[in-house]
Amino acid sequence: MAEAQIIDGKKIAADVRAEVATEVARLVKEHGVKAGLAVVLVGEDPASKVYVKNKAQQTVEVGMNSWEYKLPAETSEAEVLALVQKLNNDPACHGILVQLPLPKHINSEKVLNAINPDKDVDGFHPVNVGRLWVGERALVPCTPTGSIILAKSVRPNLSGMDAVVIGRSNIVGKPVAALLLRENCTVTIAHSRTKNIEDIVKCADLVIAAVGIPEMVKGSWIRPGAIVIDVGINRVPSENGKTKLVGDVAYDECAKVAGAITPVPGGVGPMTIACLLRNAAQAAAMQIGVKSAFA
Repeated sequence: MAEAQIIDGKKIAADVRAEVATEVARLVKEHGVKAGLAVVLVGEDPASKVYVKNKAQQTVEVGMNSWEYKLPAETSEAEVLALVQKLNNDPACHGILVQLPLPKHINSEKVLNAINPDKDVDGFHPVNVGRLWVGERALVPCTPTGSIILAKSVRPNLSGMDAVVIGRSNIVGKPVAALLLRENCTVTIAHSRTKNIEDIVKCADLVIAAVGIPEMVKGSWIRPGAIVIDVGINRVPSENGKTKLVGDVAYDECAKVAGAITPVPGGVGPMTIACLLRNAAQAAAMQIGVKSAFA
């Protein structure tokens, strides 16, 4: 059997950013509104600093206003909540993202729930979670949105497919299951404690792996020709004594069986920031009461 089609997340993310730039320009031209995204970073987490820098750069590249609030690690919870409230009240700011993890003395749930749901570009607020599950227009978490876009790049109409989601997190597993239901898939949610998981995955036309266990999904689990979307990003030791990135899928094995597969890195990862920008553009349209290109 031929090797699987490799789904190029970098190229598809670039396509999404181009669509966002077009939408941002439209909102300026037709409504005089420039979408704006604020990112709040508390502390000095190295990975978060790099991520925030990339977000800010890409925000500007698509034509949006970008604001970064870099607060020292000792900033109090009350001060972070006050900043969130200030951004909630600022009509020029259409999207708010508080970078996780927050320092231990700050209650992350309390801070995220303080964000106006209409500005919640991460899609984590309970109001957006509820809107997603009941089928209303919602801001949806970025990685699940990106995963669906990648799957549809192979098969534009997912209707009727048997989909298995491996993982049940609030960030990926649950929201991607809701999105698959919207696409008229038949959805099974499996996880690390699912019995006979191999047999369940073998029945899937589409597998989305987001369980956080390096290379858990083996080639023998995959139905020939299935689409495999690997959300996992795990650092494991490599042969040269350093570390390497692997997904939740044993890539080399699965690529010999699947019809299409995302690599790690270069698959789902690039889609996350692209879909964040997409959410910010959608939020701006929603807040000025016009139809968004993305909703």
